[in-house]
Amino acid sequence: MGRKRKPGTEWLPQRVYKGKSAYEFHPKTGGAIRLVPLTASKAAVIRSYDEALAQLEMSQGTFKELVQKFLASPAFEELAVSTQKKYHQNARQVLKPFGKMQASNIKPEHIRQYMDLRGQQAQVTANREHSFMSKVFSWAYERGKVTANPCKGVRKFTEKARERYISDAEYTAILKCSDPIIQAVMEISYCCAARVGDVLKLQANQLQQEGIYIQQGKTGKAQIKAWSPRLQAAINTAKSFQVISSVNQVIANEQGQPLTYAAFRARWLKAKALAQEAYPNLSFEFTFHDIKAKSISDWSGDKQKFSGHKSFQMIATYDRKTEVVRTHD
Repeated sequence: MGRKRKPGTEWLPQRVYKGKSAYEFHPKTGGAIRLVPLTASKAAVIRSYDEALAQLEMSQGTFKELVQKFLASPAFEELAVSTQKKYHQNARQVLKPFGKMQASNIKPEHIRQYMDLRGQQAQVTANREHSFMSKVFSWAYERGKVTANPCKGVRKFTEKARERYISDAEYTAILKCSDPIIQAVMEISYCCAARVGDVLKLQANQLQQEGIYIQQGKTGKAQIKAWSPRLQAAINTAKSFQVISSVNQVIANEQGQPLTYAAFRARWLKAKALAQEAYPNLSFEFTFHDIKAKSISDWSGDKQKFSGHKSFQMIATYDRKTEVVRTHD
């Protein structure tokens, strides 16, 4: 039995109450929807309530609602921060065509049509958005919110694997043109075959007696990267760069504050520009992530163990150094 209405408010629709300055509709799903000012007529209140209720009913069961529930779920919170950011970007894009559609009405042909149109601009981006939608539908299917995943069976575009290998001359050149903090990040990334995100977030307690403890943000694989003179020198460079020493951060700016990715990227692009000017005979058309590929390519031992990757297929993606084979004598 619902709460008894205050005298004089018996005419209000169900779940509509007087707020401080306006009538409010409190749906069962939670929250409060502002209707009209308290000075409005009864007819205006009821009309506004009918419109809000109709809008609410239209949104229920939509793909937008499904995405919002997924983004608020524990399953999403368990993902790496970098993956969460990318999924938010994917969500903004796919909600434009699919947001208002009932999730149950989205069929494989709709996904295919979207892929074909989106692929005319950016096929790789279309693939990532396909993966995001499939993730949402799979999550919803396991929880009984939908009866099928319409992304299943819809092919992605073929992606050409990156083949860029950074030569020793190119690496040395950009290292010389970098400021000390970029030099440190480059060297730690190369020595440990680590992603830039894992290097930037290094904490002091990860510097252990045996080496640097790194848990890959993307795969979750944990390793201790053993100390070498080169790796120790990179850590020393990072520390010496800080005018005000950071207690926790290994990679920090001059004031000891964490180096954000945006700040890192600006410094990295500046180093590339200086290198191109100083060494016009070399090419610097590569990404920072290609340093990890160089590290794995240059490793002469067990590449899978060194990199921490589970599959040989992933190792093949990163092993880009052209093999030198013997010829006939």
